[in-house]
Amino acid sequence: MRQNVQVSAKPTATPGNESHAWLDHLPLASAMLDGRGRVTATNASFRALFAHARSLHGMTVSALLAPDDRVAFQAMLVAALTTTGEPRKLEFPVPLLDGTRRWVIACAAPVSLRTDAGGPALLLQLTDITDLKDREADLVERESRWNNALVGSASGVWDLRLDTGAMYYSDVWRAIRGLAPDEPPPDAEEWLDLLHPDDRERVLHAIERQNAGDPAYMTFDYRERHKLGHWMWIECRGACVEWNAAGQPVRIIGTDTDITGRKASEEALNRMSRRLKLALDVSRIGVFEADFATGIADWDAGMRTIFGLDGDSDVRIGGEWEEMLHPEDAERVMKKVEHHVENLLPFSDEYRVVLADGTTRYIRSRTLPFIDSDGHRKMVGANWDVTADLALHKELERAKTLAEARNRDLEKAKERIEHIALHDHLTDLPNRRYLDELLEQLSRDDRQNGGGLAILHIDLDRFKQINDTLGHSAGDAMLRHAARILRENVREGDFVARIGGDEFVFVARFDGKRHQLSALADRLINELRKPVAYEGQDCRFGASIGIACDAKGRTDPRQLLLNADIALYHAKNSGRGRYAYFSLDRSDRMKDSRRLADEILRGLERDEFLPYYQFQFDANTLDVVGAETLARWRHPERGILTPGTFLTAAEEIGAVADIDGLILEKALADLKRWKAQGVNVPKISVNVSSRRLHDPALKHKLNALTFEAGTVSFELLESIFLDENDESAMENLRHLRKLGIELEIDDFGTGHASIVSLLRLSPKTLKIDRELVQKVADSRARRNLVGSIIDIGRSLGIRVVAEGVETAGHVRVLRSLGCDVLQGYGLAVPMPFEETIGFLDRQEWRRTKIAS
Repeated sequence: MRQNVQVSAKPTATPGNESHAWLDHLPLASAMLDGRGRVTATNASFRALFAHARSLHGMTVSALLAPDDRVAFQAMLVAALTTTGEPRKLEFPVPLLDGTRRWVIACAAPVSLRTDAGGPALLLQLTDITDLKDREADLVERESRWNNALVGSASGVWDLRLDTGAMYYSDVWRAIRGLAPDEPPPDAEEWLDLLHPDDRERVLHAIERQNAGDPAYMTFDYRERHKLGHWMWIECRGACVEWNAAGQPVRIIGTDTDITGRKASEEALNRMSRRLKLALDVSRIGVFEADFATGIADWDAGMRTIFGLDGDSDVRIGGEWEEMLHPEDAERVMKKVEHHVENLLPFSDEYRVVLADGTTRYIRSRTLPFIDSDGHRKMVGANWDVTADLALHKELERAKTLAEARNRDLEKAKERIEHIALHDHLTDLPNRRYLDELLEQLSRDDRQNGGGLAILHIDLDRFKQINDTLGHSAGDAMLRHAARILRENVREGDFVARIGGDEFVFVARFDGKRHQLSALADRLINELRKPVAYEGQDCRFGASIGIACDAKGRTDPRQLLLNADIALYHAKNSGRGRYAYFSLDRSDRMKDSRRLADEILRGLERDEFLPYYQFQFDANTLDVVGAETLARWRHPERGILTPGTFLTAAEEIGAVADIDGLILEKALADLKRWKAQGVNVPKISVNVSSRRLHDPALKHKLNALTFEAGTVSFELLESIFLDENDESAMENLRHLRKLGIELEIDDFGTGHASIVSLLRLSPKTLKIDRELVQKVADSRARRNLVGSIIDIGRSLGIRVVAEGVETAGHVRVLRSLGCDVLQGYGLAVPMPFEETIGFLDRQEWRRTKIAS
């Protein structure tokens, strides 16, 4: 601002003020400065402000200021001089001698007066704003304290103006919800979608009442979905801070606090309380707390039930409970309570009380004395009624006495039961369980020093025939006889057991002398083969023995038993009535056999078995009259295998019938394929095992197949079927004829069949074994034998097939003898279905030497 001042008199005060007396009339601290910022005149207020300066006249004002403010002050003066008529202002502190400072606002403006030197003049006026600055600082401090308190309490601030709809949200408010400080908050609709469905209606009502200024709704809580997707609990606190002229709220300010943790703690506490209440209810425990300062005990419902008190009136210490104590227990119980309460020691007790109805109850208690925060001596405890428990205890004591009286009988019964569990009921020898326990114990013992062991696995020969023909009583008598012989040969320390059926195991010490084991085995075999008299007749059976031994104690006893089992297998396969020692070679052969058996079963699962066909020809015309179906195994590693490599193993595991059935099904399918392609194969013949012929389900399986009568024949081995057929097999044979399945006797001439057997079976075809056909062209005797078989077949109306036809001489002689059908490698080798079509189309057999 500009000042137009007229000086009428010279001041007589401070030097330099003679012509500036008017300054004393200014309300503000004022000073005249020359163009270089030096003081030329001052008023009293200015001098009071800078009273610490010795002399102001001629001094630059900037020298009186803090160093950091001097440059800015000089710049203000320069600007005031160079800008026409425009005052300049600056805010800065004035340091005082006592270390304090006064805040001023400086205003500098040029004036029309000239300095004594004739240069420009400036009027500097200072306004003291120290009180204002102090109030500002106090306000900032209070605002900072409030903000820090809110941040520290993790409360987010919100501010809503109802008149304008303006909203403010603090950074903490955003952070609670997972929002960044600069991330916009959700609008009203988005926020409503974030509310838990169960809380939404309640929250809207609470907000409405809060906005209306209802104090009952200053605080409410609800669930809101966090940005990361989980639910969080929010506690909202808000209140109206401004109203319009009509008394209506226009501004609501509040805080949101994340109370998810608190809610979880509350729920955990509630859950614990429910569990505790349930535990107390189930256990029927009563809980109390006694305050000795007030003389009142707080009993819960459980306590009142135990002691038979009704209502909820206070229980006085020294009153109801003490009066119910049994006279014989009262003094002891009270002394114990006093001692432990006085010394704050936890204690347990058991005592009697007499209820109002006169009944006596036994109570057990656990009590903890303590001093609370108010200095009151208290004790808290639990009581439970053990009357029934004690009665039960007495009953148990009585039962215990009775049980002890019977203990000797039970011990004897136990010993008998243990003996029965470990011994065979028929022979009273140890059983398989006893043997297993013995082998287990031996396997744990150190047998490295003098621990040689031998195991003999004994199997009775022809025992089944005695059991089947003379009955189980005879079989039992033979088993008892065998057990007696084995017992008589047991040395001290040896062990013999019956492990099932007609099998026994002999465990003996072994010092490396095999001749002693051999002598023992011979002795047992000789004794067991002697006839045994039973109900007027002699019964004869024998024994086969497998022996495994280990003189150095290096082989596990359980493995020795397995080895003896392998040796027994070889003894029986070698003719029975003998013994055999285990060897690794025999073990390997048995392992190979078992591996082959596993591969056969796997081959059945994987459909690796298939039919090969060897065609049969009319002896005179060489036309195809049929085909024999032969089983082959397409082994995944060894290629095509013939039955000679797998039939024995298949018979041992009972898989021959399954292979026969599978080959028959595939052969019938191929028969239909031949017919569909216009190839004439009148019939097929398949081999049938003894097991399959005796299969009760054979009829059902055949009924499920589709074929024309006369197109299928079953080949039965003479050596098996003509002498071993029984009623079940004959029933199956009769059913075969009903289905139109013809019967053929295979390998005829090598067995011991009779004409009667042929008549009973009524086969359609006889097949002369290849062994007889091989020398038919060179041997008169062989020709006569083959001719006789052909004559027998013709006389019985049975067609005759010659197998093994390989030369032209075979064909010539067999034709001359009247053989009906020829089959052999000289005419056709066995082949898979895929090769049969071309073979039949080309009629390759007619171009062979033996067909010409």
